Amino acid sequence: MLRIGGQRARLAVLVPSTNTVVEAEYRSLAPPGVTVHTGRMPVPAPSVASDDDTTRLLTDVRRGVPGALRSVLDCRPDRVLLGMSAPTFYGGTEGARAYESEVAALAGVPVTAGSTACTRALRALGARRIAVLSPYRPVNDTEVRRYFTEAGFTVTGLRSLLCTSATQIAEVGEEDIVPVVEELAATAPDAIVQVGTNLWFAGLAAELERRLALPVVAINTATLWTALREHGITDRVEGAGRLLAEH
Repeated sequence: MLRIGGQRARLAVLVPSTNTVVEAEYRSLAPPGVTVHTGRMPVPAPSVASDDDTTRLLTDVRRGVPGALRSVLDCRPDRVLLGMSAPTFYGGTEGARAYESEVAALAGVPVTAGSTACTRALRALGARRIAVLSPYRPVNDTEVRRYFTEAGFTVTGLRSLLCTSATQIAEVGEEDIVPVVEELAATAPDAIVQVGTNLWFAGLAAELERRLALPVVAINTATLWTALREHGITDRVEGAGRLLAEH
């Protein structure tokens, strides 16, 4: 199909209405000719101060997916990226694949989820032992640990920032993130991986890689990288971390 302006791929991304990070990070990392288009799932109650609150928010996000898809499919995207991470980790590897397939059936185009994207990224980097940075409550962290374990990784450590609202995740600063990542590095992993798409981490991850001499994978970077590579776009992006620069 002929496209104007050198457009190589239209990527639709589904994000909760509370998310202020995904679009900005994807657009900063995307190579020329790749455009990002958003559908949003309403989140009327953004509190994640308890496991019950977290479960309620995840239910809202899942319920909002069909409507968000309808709004963004009008632009005829080539792929759909799931810009919310927690639902993509639930139910272990089988549950993750099933959820990705469920959304793909609704979308009618390929779907890239954060959980499976992180797995592909970590394998590309040769990691077997991983440490996980999370903004979540224990109810989500249990599912994240289960997923990575079933995917064949040894989880050397998991540290959570324990954010109390979905919007607060985007307000966590470098001064709070870096000490936690340094704690994770002390568990001797092959790589550190971050979950939670509303955490500003893509740029910081690249800096931490240089500081720690260790691969540090941001979930938004991994998801975009996977979508690009599966779409046949192999551009290397310098300054965005080892994954986009070397793989």
